[in-house]
Amino acid sequence: MPRINLLPWREELRNQRNKDFGVAAVVVALLMGGIVGGVHYYYVQEIEFQQRRNALLESETAKLDKKIAEIRNLESEKARLLARMQIIQQLQSSRPEIVHLLDEFVTTLPEGVYYTSVQQKGRMLSMQGVAQSNARVSSLMRQLEASNYLENPALVQITASTGKRKGAAEALRLSNFRLNVSQQQQKKASKEEAGES
Repeated sequence: MPRINLLPWREELRNQRNKDFGVAAVVVALLMGGIVGGVHYYYVQEIEFQQRRNALLESETAKLDKKIAEIRNLESEKARLLARMQIIQQLQSSRPEIVHLLDEFVTTLPEGVYYTSVQQKGRMLSMQGVAQSNARVSSLMRQLEASNYLENPALVQITASTGKRKGAAEALRLSNFRLNVSQQQQKKASKEEAGES
């Protein structure tokens, strides 16, 4: 006799499939959670690594900035020291110039001429004086031009005046003059000195 299964096998099959689907859904959800958690952990580690690198770069940059500031301070100090050295060298080299200049005033001054004032501004000298004649002023200018330490004499003004000599009855005719002359550069004068010696 045939056996007839009267149990609700379709419902059991449906329940079994629902259980299998639930288990599969839980497994997939757990797997997805693990994947998402792993990816999140990876990116958190990468961010922390990058932050450590950034902190290291910032600290190294700060150290380099301090070194750059020190280098700039050293360079400015070096420039100040070089400027001082240059001034000291200029003073050392120009020390004998005043002696030569005063000597030239005496050696270039012809008879019958004397200075009333001499002023110096930089390398330019302005001289005022009195001469017995215009020819003596011309002689003074020629001697200044031939000097080793003075150059480019230029007559600014010459005026005639009269004066009296002590014990003389007649009045002297005098020439008041003002002229400018340049002081030669030390190198040129030094070369001429070396050529003389």
